[in-house]
Amino acid sequence: MNTVSNESHRSSPSSKVSSTSLWTNFRFMRMFIAYALATFGDWFDALAIQVLVAYRWGADPLIIALIPVCMAVPGILLSSVAGTLADRLHKVKIMLLCDVITVALTIAILFAPSAAWLLPLLALRAMMGVFHIPAQQALTRQVVAEEHLFQASSLNGFVGQCSKVAGPLLGAVILAVFSPQICIMINACTRLISGLVLWPLRRLNEKAEHSVGDGTLDQQSQRESESMLKQWTQGWRFIRNSRAILSTLLFGCFGLMAILMIDYQFVTLFRSIKPGNEALIGWLGSSAGAGAVIMILLLNRLPRIGYGWGLGGGFLLIGTGIAALGWVTPLTPDVWIIVWGLCIGLGNGLSMVTLNYLLQKETPPAFVGRVFGIQNSMSSVVLVVAPLVGGALIRLTGPSLTFQFIGIATLVIGLAGIVLQRILWGVRASHGTVRQEHMSH
Repeated sequence: MNTVSNESHRSSPSSKVSSTSLWTNFRFMRMFIAYALATFGDWFDALAIQVLVAYRWGADPLIIALIPVCMAVPGILLSSVAGTLADRLHKVKIMLLCDVITVALTIAILFAPSAAWLLPLLALRAMMGVFHIPAQQALTRQVVAEEHLFQASSLNGFVGQCSKVAGPLLGAVILAVFSPQICIMINACTRLISGLVLWPLRRLNEKAEHSVGDGTLDQQSQRESESMLKQWTQGWRFIRNSRAILSTLLFGCFGLMAILMIDYQFVTLFRSIKPGNEALIGWLGSSAGAGAVIMILLLNRLPRIGYGWGLGGGFLLIGTGIAALGWVTPLTPDVWIIVWGLCIGLGNGLSMVTLNYLLQKETPPAFVGRVFGIQNSMSSVVLVVAPLVGGALIRLTGPSLTFQFIGIATLVIGLAGIVLQRILWGVRASHGTVRQEHMSH
């Protein structure tokens, strides 16, 4: 398999065709604009849906808690299948179909009379994202030159973090003037425009770009005739035999588990230590988003980054910020909330960009869809389990002690990634740049 991996990196068009700048790669730019529109729309109506359920319908807190669960379940059930389909089918057509169905489901959400109708619609809409993401990642790996992969990952991460900040803020402004339905309709429009931007790529010839084995048409035809189950199994086998990919997925899940245990509990912490200051949660969220944007802008100026320093350093910063928030008292100046939010955001941007870049860099193009699908599936499991565990821990020990414990645990995970990076990714701890290691697959 080592030969396949080496050959795949040489024979893919992204290795052959290298433009002087990522900005002149018009196929990637179309994908980038479409992704930006779709991501912004998703965050734009996230706040509107919460307001609709909590304030307009007066739903029970359990119903509100079911919203993220319903949106995570499709990822658990279908991410691996979606990744396999992304490696078998025309990726642009998958993305276009997902955009069209997302528009229809978003419009249907406008007419949902109650949570009993809303939750299934949200789950179906989330399912479209499950199929969209592996197709986009696999296509990015094909249309972007290898030396531009890190910059492409940084740009996508930059848009994602900007959307997390700008989307809810602009959504709140629209909510104050109009209604949640207007925000939901704006999301439908952005998705529609996203599909229109992708439309000219529908005839993109992915057959040639997809031949990544030994480069022969016979092997390409053989791959296409393989069953979906066989290709899905091959994806898991590739991950199991690739030290860099397996280490990244497991390391990322441990870090994500620690973070998501308290991700929904910041309001619980602030309610207990500063009950009269409801704006703190907004300041924390904005500063975390700003920190991620700053880090991604800095990373975008670098050609690459060390795997251990990126993932381990990111979790170290996140852990530091979380633990520090656990030591906040009623007398602590509010400015420290912003400082620790920035710290968490810087770590989030660093770890997120490194993880996406590593998975694309170390995965042959023929496996990218399956690898990202499996990664999304593992993350979705964590997304359901971690908040429940975090909530139970806060009930037992209280918010401050829980934040201290989880922050220190995340910090230790980050340190382990830095110290053990040679073992985990085959990179010397003293090296500050990425060095691709072709493992024996």
